[in-house]
Amino acid sequence: MSRIAYVNGRYFIHQAAAIHIEDRGYQFADGIYEVFGVYKGKLIGTRGHLDRLAYSLSELSIKNPMSERAIMHIVREIIRRNRIYNGLVYLQITRGIAPRDHAFPNQASPILVVTGKSTKVSSDEELRSGISVITIPDIRWGRVDIKSISLLPNVLGKQLAKETGAYEAWMIDKNGFITEGTSTNAWIVTEEGELVTRSATNGILNGITRLAVMDVAKEAGIRIVERPFTLKEAKKAREAFITASTTHVKPVTKIDGNSIGNGHIGIITLQLLDGFLKFIEKGTDSKNLHPRCRETKKIRHE
Repeated sequence: MSRIAYVNGRYFIHQAAAIHIEDRGYQFADGIYEVFGVYKGKLIGTRGHLDRLAYSLSELSIKNPMSERAIMHIVREIIRRNRIYNGLVYLQITRGIAPRDHAFPNQASPILVVTGKSTKVSSDEELRSGISVITIPDIRWGRVDIKSISLLPNVLGKQLAKETGAYEAWMIDKNGFITEGTSTNAWIVTEEGELVTRSATNGILNGITRLAVMDVAKEAGIRIVERPFTLKEAKKAREAFITASTTHVKPVTKIDGNSIGNGHIGIITLQLLDGFLKFIEKGTDSKNLHPRCRETKKIRHE
């Protein structure tokens, strides 16, 4: 069966879907995106994705092309038309089509593109197997809290990880602290059993899976500390892991070639993974939204 894509009001066979060459997303990376996880036919973390979508659009002064209800109708229609049981839905909104000029165009309508694909469900062994990460300088712009389609530094970092045989690259800011991975959030567990992740400021993207894992940790009584941590601290950690819609909770067992903990998935990481798998079985939403996402949501409905 051919894949189906949605482009600005129409459904197309995936291979025939296209946008104009002067779309500002193509020429300036002037747009935002979201990736919805689909598990057993259910969308995961819908509320969090919609709130972050509204937040990103607001921060870039891009008008939402339609209501949440209309967007979710298209998302579900993409799932239905592509017969996705387990997979991903990619949604992108750009500022629109206009003659190339850096300043915002006076007349341009936002362009919405939605695609979807099925993905393989990882086995228990794959979920629990450790990965290696490398570290690289964080050369991104200062507003990575916005889910912008401008991802070239992330692409370069991911490619370097691939070339060196690693799964992911963790980025380090100018002060020597780890921010996050190229497509994941970064976590460590200290010797004292504290769960540490960088706070959701402008320096990281506040992942929907990150928020769900925080909910799981709170329910399990695990102490969470949101603060920066150094590479040295990460290498001495009892455990480390990454989170993302595409990876769930993935144990990190090597950083720059140095083994972490006992070189296998740790007890707390395993507990959080099992808790997150129960979360997605329910198909529920995280209660732990970014404060600025909540503010954007409130403004939008006034």
